[in-house]
Amino acid sequence: MDLSAINPVLLIASLMVAATPILLAAIGELICEKSGVLNLGVEGMMIIGAVCGFAVAYETGSATLGFIGAAAAGAALSLLFAFLTQALLANQVASGLALTLFGLGLSALIGKGYSGTKPPSVPHLDLPIISDLPVVGPILFQHDAVLYLALLLVAATWAVLKYSRVGLILRAVGENHDAAHALGYKVVRIRTLAIMFGGACAGLGGAYLSLVRVPLWTEGMTAGAGWIALAIVVFGSWKPWRVLLGAYLFGGVTVLQFNLQTAGVSIPVQYLAMSPYIITILVLVIMSSSKSRSALNAPAALGRIFHATH
Repeated sequence: MDLSAINPVLLIASLMVAATPILLAAIGELICEKSGVLNLGVEGMMIIGAVCGFAVAYETGSATLGFIGAAAAGAALSLLFAFLTQALLANQVASGLALTLFGLGLSALIGKGYSGTKPPSVPHLDLPIISDLPVVGPILFQHDAVLYLALLLVAATWAVLKYSRVGLILRAVGENHDAAHALGYKVVRIRTLAIMFGGACAGLGGAYLSLVRVPLWTEGMTAGAGWIALAIVVFGSWKPWRVLLGAYLFGGVTVLQFNLQTAGVSIPVQYLAMSPYIITILVLVIMSSSKSRSALNAPAALGRIFHATH
């Protein structure tokens, strides 16, 4: 065992990369849940985003088009969920689970011809002088544009929810859809847009996995990332900055277990691989032990079906 082989600067930089796909999916799900919709299909939308983003990037030679294609694919798949739950008034939990299973199957079909191929590389932003700073440079200023986009998305989500009229309407729909409807707000339209936003973010997160984190396509490569994103929304008490903290916590544990394996820690690899998920479960258990804390920001109408009677 040689812990000196672990470079703390590279560890933190890798942590940010590992957290980004989960952060993107979690922020999208947070907006979706703030509107009162519980979408358990995040995993399915992420894997569709991963395969479509990879396919578009590979065929066009442009990673940027790949990310755009992934966001469009995630949003398109989320429309299926929106149709089932908002138009047909289907159960949200069952529809979300069906969406995940559908996404996993469809991605395997689409990705058949892309196994073993390499996508175009995603360039890192190179800021003169700043990127070359010791310690701070590699940690903060040597990443790709999508990682910074995820951080900006967190800040924008916080600002919109707290200070804008759009955020107020979204929260109103999520708290009491009947009252919002009585005030003249189009509940179904607002929730559909929130679902599509969540789908686009999940698609981006999936594409980040297949184009940046692990630049190749492998069937089922999300490996539960969508479920972790769902858990992190609860862990973050439906607050963007706490969601960011949760995503970075999970990313840190994930990267640390890889580094411990490399350093030759005498713990079975399987236990190390399980550690991020175990820690996520423990955090959720601790959070839910205080119901007043965990439920403080949960939208009151979350998961409830809206039926306009007039």
